[in-house]
Amino acid sequence: MADVGVLGARIASSAVAPLVKKLFVKDQPGAGLVSKPVRISALVSFGREKRSVTPKDAEKIATELVRRALSTAERSEPPVTAEEATAVTHALGHSLAALGSITIEDCEAVDLGPEEFARTLHSHAAVISHGLSRDGELFYEQLLHTAALHILNFFTQRSTYIARQQTTQSRQLAQLVRAVDVLLERLPSQSAEDAGFEERYADHITGRYGTLTIYGLDAGANEWSLDTAYLSLEATREPAGQGGGLGGGLQVSSEQVLAQHDQVLLRGVAGSGKTTLVQWLAVTTASRSYDHGLAYLIGRVPFVLPMRRIVRPGTEFPIPGDFLKAVGCPVTGEQPTGWAERVLRAGRGVLLVDGIDEIAGDRRNAARRWLRELTRAFPGNLWLVTSRPSAVPESWLGTADFHELTLSPMASDDVATFVRRWHRAAGVDETEGTSLLHAVRTTPELNRLATNPLMCGMLCALHRDRRGFLPQDRKSLYEAALTMLLERRDRERELDHPDGLRIPYATQVQLLQKLAWWLIRNSRAEMDRSDALHIIGQAMPSMSLNGDAEDVYRSLLLRSGLLREPADGRVDFLHRTFQDYLGGRLAVQELDFDLLVNHSQHDEWEDVILLAIAHARPKEAEQMLRRLVGRGMPRGKLLAAAGLRYAAEVEPSVRELVEEGVGSLIPPRSITEAEELGRAGGDLVLALLPGPERVDGRTAHHVVQAASHLGNEAALHFLTRFREHPSPEVQTTLAACWPRFDRALYARDILAHLPQQRRVTVRGAEDLRTLRALGGWEDIRVLGAYRVEDLTELIVRERLVRLFLETPHPVEGLAWLSAFPRLERVRVATEVSAFTARQVPPWIELITPRSRPS
Repeated sequence: MADVGVLGARIASSAVAPLVKKLFVKDQPGAGLVSKPVRISALVSFGREKRSVTPKDAEKIATELVRRALSTAERSEPPVTAEEATAVTHALGHSLAALGSITIEDCEAVDLGPEEFARTLHSHAAVISHGLSRDGELFYEQLLHTAALHILNFFTQRSTYIARQQTTQSRQLAQLVRAVDVLLERLPSQSAEDAGFEERYADHITGRYGTLTIYGLDAGANEWSLDTAYLSLEATREPAGQGGGLGGGLQVSSEQVLAQHDQVLLRGVAGSGKTTLVQWLAVTTASRSYDHGLAYLIGRVPFVLPMRRIVRPGTEFPIPGDFLKAVGCPVTGEQPTGWAERVLRAGRGVLLVDGIDEIAGDRRNAARRWLRELTRAFPGNLWLVTSRPSAVPESWLGTADFHELTLSPMASDDVATFVRRWHRAAGVDETEGTSLLHAVRTTPELNRLATNPLMCGMLCALHRDRRGFLPQDRKSLYEAALTMLLERRDRERELDHPDGLRIPYATQVQLLQKLAWWLIRNSRAEMDRSDALHIIGQAMPSMSLNGDAEDVYRSLLLRSGLLREPADGRVDFLHRTFQDYLGGRLAVQELDFDLLVNHSQHDEWEDVILLAIAHARPKEAEQMLRRLVGRGMPRGKLLAAAGLRYAAEVEPSVRELVEEGVGSLIPPRSITEAEELGRAGGDLVLALLPGPERVDGRTAHHVVQAASHLGNEAALHFLTRFREHPSPEVQTTLAACWPRFDRALYARDILAHLPQQRRVTVRGAEDLRTLRALGGWEDIRVLGAYRVEDLTELIVRERLVRLFLETPHPVEGLAWLSAFPRLERVRVATEVSAFTARQVPPWIELITPRSRPS
């Protein structure tokens, strides 16, 4: 039998080259600058309006390639059956047809090389090759590689490619010159002393913040390179008056938040990646190795300011000269006098203020005044302030000209990327990661948990430790994580320190609970080391521990993996999640139920209360639920409703009381009430919300808004009941909810059933492809930067009637709109007009900040 691994490569170049040329339009002279950028789809014959080659022709070419490859086997036994050869032909034709929609440029494809370019064609066409035998897969892959090799060779021979590469190099040189000019502008008269110190400080930043802890890796390998660990997520800005931002927000990649605005308040839930982003920005700025799109960091100096470290009881907020001292930077003593002020006065600072939520509520107003004074005294610097969502009110820094954005939950693709990277870093078989992803996607509880890097890391570690078994609720998940971190670390440390102090698992948990509960009760994110020693010392006599409090404290710090010393003399928990879990557990043991309920109006106590309900015995949980409802506050009723999912056992009468209490809020009577219900979350809310047949149009609109905030598959299933509701508000909201769900599922189950005139918002080429798969859309809003090629190639031209472009910098010129024959109305919302009055026909409406409706 012929070797299928090389069979596809035996086709003579004289046979392949003419077939490849048939896929592309005739070459034109010059550098091709008029049609820049030159995307591969623009070169493909069947990717143009006047079609000389169709996708079916691509399959004909694939058929000929397969036939010629098989003919090289001569008298040998064919490597695949005739039936499988047909399947290989179909797969190859499908991959070649992807040339008509692929979005990369020809020069980018050449840079990829034939192997990576072949993989790009394979993935872009979504070819399912697991239906082939192993020989069939090898035959298909080799044929695709051979075709890719000849396609790239064809690109490099085009005269426009050669001329354009020379032009590109000239342009890159000009960009480099401009970057140097920017650098010189930001370094006006820097002394040798300042420059030398900045180099040493940059080395400290890259060393201090260049790694992250990865959960579940063996001892000695638990540090993850930031380059590997960093996952680019999305941040969303909700425009005013959008009622929760149903599809109305501007999405940008997280690392670009400071490219859009100089001053940003970034909100994100616990473990969503706020601190990781702060580290990435600090290291990227300090390393001075800037990729495309990061020119805004050139010549700048990062200052990392974790609020829990710089704000202590009885101390003032630091002035710039004390920034490094406040965070315990080891090179503080070398800092030239007035250096920090000179950096900020030149507008070169990148100030990363992390964790407003981690300081006491009574200090947050002082923190706001501190930030306002600094931004006014030193304008022109970049500021990123992070916080949990509910820690500070909306527009908290609005008077200081801060723009508010929110980190979005991880999408399914982000989760898959994280899991793959985790297992690769852990050095385990990739099938384990595949198994975990399957469990997460098919188990609702796990799917809800896998929304941020912290929880994904815990799931990966637990899945590996427990040989594929995963708990399916928060209490069990945290309990399993504690067992993994405490017991396994203890075993590992015994190997390193056989004569060290051994503390049983249960005793470690009890001591950690005491530290956590003290922090919660005192509204603190960290404590002095002396306070921790005092708490441990008081507990030791009842725990039969040997040694002194210092020994026990050091053992907890080294072994548990839950405590850390962020600065000399201070201690805190690795993450607030563990603090809330352990504190809630001790609150139940100490019977502090009144204290818990009395703090139900404070957002920072929410997780503590819910986890306390999970730990409580049935009668204790019922008592808490009664009291939460009995306070008569909406937040208490919603918290009780959420608590039902945490309680192991609840009397029917108590369940009835809770459901009756939340029933006073359901159905929601306003958008605000709908948002509150959505934040309560869980299937309970869905079970209580009425269906479309029981409410009028206005109420149905609010119900849909509430359900849409959940963003899970259960909510998607619930919303399918409303997709044919006659209310225009319901239809509009359903179309706008798309970004909150899995794009493909929502398009299939909701969008495909809506009237076409309802506007949908797209934020990139992938959204446009999804709409194209539905047969096109009539009313499209494009949010953020766009490429004309994406719009003209991916929008179904015969379907588009209305187009709304909302971008800070619209593409100049309107001639490309003529590609859409049915287009009746265009709106362009921009902060700066890119058009003159003579350029704008009457069917195009320009919306500038002054003309936008309030």
